[in-house]
Amino acid sequence: MFHRSPAAILAVLVMAAICLLPARGEATPYRVLVVMSYHESMPWEREIREGIESQLARTATLRYVYMNTKNDFSGGPEQARQALRVYHEFRPHGVIAADDDAVAMFVAPYLKNRVTTPVMFCGVNDEPTAYGFPAANVSGILERAHFRESIAFLHQLRPSLTRMAFLTIDNPTGRAYTRQIRQEAASYPATVSAIKLAKTLNQALAISRELRSTSDALFVIAMEGLPDASGRPLAEKEIFRAVSRCYGKPVIGMNEFNIRTGLLCAVAKNGQEQGATAARMLLRAMEGTPVSRIPITRNRNGKRLLNVRAMKSFGIKPRPVFLVGTQMVETEHE
Repeated sequence: MFHRSPAAILAVLVMAAICLLPARGEATPYRVLVVMSYHESMPWEREIREGIESQLARTATLRYVYMNTKNDFSGGPEQARQALRVYHEFRPHGVIAADDDAVAMFVAPYLKNRVTTPVMFCGVNDEPTAYGFPAANVSGILERAHFRESIAFLHQLRPSLTRMAFLTIDNPTGRAYTRQIRQEAASYPATVSAIKLAKTLNQALAISRELRSTSDALFVIAMEGLPDASGRPLAEKEIFRAVSRCYGKPVIGMNEFNIRTGLLCAVAKNGQEQGATAARMLLRAMEGTPVSRIPITRNRNGKRLLNVRAMKSFGIKPRPVFLVGTQMVETEHE
């Protein structure tokens, strides 16, 4: 009988694995169109893209369209029409639509039950029924903030917390989050003292000053694109820093990049989970699984984050047991 040495067997296995990888320049089996609601530099969109590419970079040619609705909401419908032109030109095997605006302006009017191409959404805050989902060719992952868990974490850090206020932007995303808060409020470990929506930075700052006397902490949510006095849309980090200074009490958020701007803490959701989940669902559909057998899901993962500078500024000295599993982060340079 012929016997191979362990080294020879290992070499054969390595060569077999290499042969299974796509050769450089070899065409990938799938084309995937990704339509992003917002702008390319937005941290949330970068996280979603990282998640998508972690699953599809080796098996699909990816093409991105950014609708920029945080900075120019009124231009969204035209950007959706441009995405449709790209869809017809690119002829993708599958589509991923990120966040509500891409779903509302592109998927619902142009793709839902109109084409056979499988479509997976991610980052959707509204209820799927608002868009007529599930549909024959559409499924995906909803985005739900970890409000309850974040407030419970803050309560561990500040046991005196009894009144929690919320502030978000007055747009479809902000209004969807307020619906989630109202649905869950009875289960929060603090009374919801106010839910406020702002249309401008000046209005957000006025609300923050007003809430100082009626709440113990403020939860700020999804403020990207809120305009300043001149109408210029602002990055979320500018807004959060201004609101934090104005409010003067603990301010918490819901994403890691929020906490790195200087907010106190969060049990953070992340875009990587959204993008990777949608990509895996789409891959199943492109491989032949009917979309009707790929149910709509929601995000589950959360990461406890605590900003060191903010913690010290409020004189918070948590018991070590509360920090188990918590990532300590530093404030990014302004």
